[in-house]
Amino acid sequence: MTTTQGKRYVKGNRKQAVSIRLGTADVRKMKQLAERIGVRDSDVLRYALKTTLNRLAALCDPEIKGANLVPAVVEAGPEFVRYFDLDAVRLDAILNTGVEPSRRVSHDDVALVSLAGSQPEYAMLRMPRTNATGGVRVLGGSTASVEALRQHLYEKYVYRASESDGFEAGGIAESASPLGELTRHQ
Repeated sequence: MTTTQGKRYVKGNRKQAVSIRLGTADVRKMKQLAERIGVRDSDVLRYALKTTLNRLAALCDPEIKGANLVPAVVEAGPEFVRYFDLDAVRLDAILNTGVEPSRRVSHDDVALVSLAGSQPEYAMLRMPRTNATGGVRVLGGSTASVEALRQHLYEKYVYRASESDGFEAGGIAESASPLGELTRHQ
């Protein structure tokens, strides 16, 4: 392992053994899954690690920041914010450090993302009002806090930014939701 500017990197393409601590419930689930699909425990663990790292890949690139990082944080979902205990201050530093003012994510939106991880109902009350539901966005007739926040952030930082950059996708943009569904926005 080499160190560059205080950061540690693995040298070469060799695989490396890593020791991790898992709770007994997680080990039990991993073993049950491995047995059911006929693979080794380590295959299940590698799959979980690779899919999570792929999902968070944009966070590994120091050039992606500000509004460009919004999709990665949104797609990681509230469990990402909750698991790493990311409050609004830490999330703001992750998103906005070194970002030009025009590409910054607003403090209110950073707070909404942070709240969605810990108190989704309260986050909904703080969402910008877009209809007559008293502050709660309604999508398809049902309250969907995570999807409403996702839609708000994509509309504000992704789709509007694309339009202002001269990008036109025929009026339709597609993206994968945290639940793995394909969502079409028109």
